[in-house]
Amino acid sequence: MSDQSKLWYFEDVDLFEILCPAKTPSMEEKHSPNVFKKDEFIYFPDQPSLNIYMIASGRIKIGSYTEEGKEIVKAILTKGEVFGELALAGEDRRSDFAQAMDDDTRVCPMTIEDLKELMKDSQELSLKIFKILGFRLRKMERRIESLVFKDARSRIVDFLKEMAEEKGQKVGFEMMIKNHLTHKDIASLTGTSRQTVTTVMNELREENVINFDRRRILIRDMARLS
Repeated sequence: MSDQSKLWYFEDVDLFEILCPAKTPSMEEKHSPNVFKKDEFIYFPDQPSLNIYMIASGRIKIGSYTEEGKEIVKAILTKGEVFGELALAGEDRRSDFAQAMDDDTRVCPMTIEDLKELMKDSQELSLKIFKILGFRLRKMERRIESLVFKDARSRIVDFLKEMAEEKGQKVGFEMMIKNHLTHKDIASLTGTSRQTVTTVMNELREENVINFDRRRILIRDMARLS
């Protein structure tokens, strides 16, 4: 098996470089990827928080339910991203659910105890994990402020800006985002409706601020989007 096919190694993600089983051979078989079908749950609310996960392929939806049973989508994550990390911050039981959004979704679990052992030996790993925790908390705070204080169009525009800053690739003067989200997904993440997302996206395209198809979103002018 080549290094690039081993667990928790992806060339684009520095964190995987640190956690690559080639550098921790004793963990390679112990932490083999788990495979899930579309709509299968990795974990449910109130289950013990025992593992942290990385996504090897597919998409994962993180969310929770209101007392009335309404689903609240908090994040949609893709290959190379981490979830379940609140277990490191002292979460004893899950407050959210994690659900596969695609068939053949593969996630790589590692127990919190094993990860803590690795962190003892690597200051770089510890810093990166703490940065992930801090980043997620700041992102959640921004989302709450947006839901409370901003209208639907502003929330959608802010979401596009956030996607560009986090995952965008500069192409000349434009910013290209590889899109893995439907308008329904964006609506769930911005507290709007699918119809509103479609309307705002089409308006922005007519204004020549963005262009988009099923595979990508191209932001023509970040300043105008702001």
